Amino acid sequence: MPMPLRRLALPLALIGALSTACSSAASPSTTASTAKGPLSGICPSTVVIQTDWQATAERAAAYQLVGPNGTINASKNSYSGPLGSTGINVEVRLGGSAIGFQSPASQMYQDKSIYLSYVSTDTAIQSQAKFPTTAVVAPLNIDPQIIMWDPATYTINSWKDIKGTKAKILYTEGLSYMDALLAKGLITKDQEDSSFDGTPSRFVAEKGKVLQQGYASNEPYRWEHDVTAWKKPVKYLLVHDAGWPVYPQGLAVRSGELSKDSACLKKLVPMIQKAQADYMKNPTATNTTLEKIATAIPGGPALTPAGDADAVTVMKKLKIVANGPGGTLGNFDPARVDQSIKLLEPIFKAKGVPVPAGLKASDLVTNKFIDPSIKLG
Repeated sequence: MPMPLRRLALPLALIGALSTACSSAASPSTTASTAKGPLSGICPSTVVIQTDWQATAERAAAYQLVGPNGTINASKNSYSGPLGSTGINVEVRLGGSAIGFQSPASQMYQDKSIYLSYVSTDTAIQSQAKFPTTAVVAPLNIDPQIIMWDPATYTINSWKDIKGTKAKILYTEGLSYMDALLAKGLITKDQEDSSFDGTPSRFVAEKGKVLQQGYASNEPYRWEHDVTAWKKPVKYLLVHDAGWPVYPQGLAVRSGELSKDSACLKKLVPMIQKAQADYMKNPTATNTTLEKIATAIPGGPALTPAGDADAVTVMKKLKIVANGPGGTLGNFDPARVDQSIKLLEPIFKAKGVPVPAGLKASDLVTNKFIDPSIKLG
């Protein structure tokens, strides 16, 4: 059953604060978190957002909240600053190697200072028994994950052609979509090669005879323009188009704290929606911030202004960032979440991962804090 959307009546003071906090063109406020503002006493003095990877364009909404004048703390793997004139701060923490490649869902249970985490639908399903989370907004509409290949080596026109290549597919261990592709019969067990280290080294060394995971908004551009040993076009298929309905980066709270956090989320979630909309409209300032973070905190992909600009173009073109049901940015389609549960429950159970009986979309996501008037232009 679809979850209702509720229009949020934001007070004038908050609308002004939201504009200051989320507009790319506005200068960020230097108001300290102890200053009086519309979120003071409603939200934590510092809203900690745990991301799932390095600072990249796909995760820009969190960094857009802080704005371009935040503070990079390399020892804490974080970027922080005031949330406009709201009276609170935001601290964005990097994921991936910064948290020992732990799931953000489990990380937020170990560290209760984390208010929101980037939790994909598949992670939420497999974590629900031990680390239950509820996602409250979806900055990305579909998963940017791809399988890519050298078009000079392979002719691939659809997912039905992947298996026929008999080529190894390089990926990082633990990616649930590889299990889903196998279950759907789109790849074979012999093709799986979980040795991908995040670099182009194997792809280059094999002269394009292997296939590889990636992000549509990252690797294709980098391989063609930035990887000196390659510098040729690649082609790819979106995993989403193989029947992978998950939301890749739902911002989630601990499920047991959803009710307690509601007053804050009513005001904060529309700000996150607007931050994403502002970023997609005018990404330059936040992209510059991402590039500075990548320089100060190594370990992720090399970022360039041209590459980040291309990422935004690709995310628009492929509808990786797009309006959801009813033309609203950031909301969930419960039917897609239920499809994800139906697809992944038997896969996880076969691996010995407990999935709560009767799990449904409303256990994993909610639209009740979404402002339906916020749209991607």
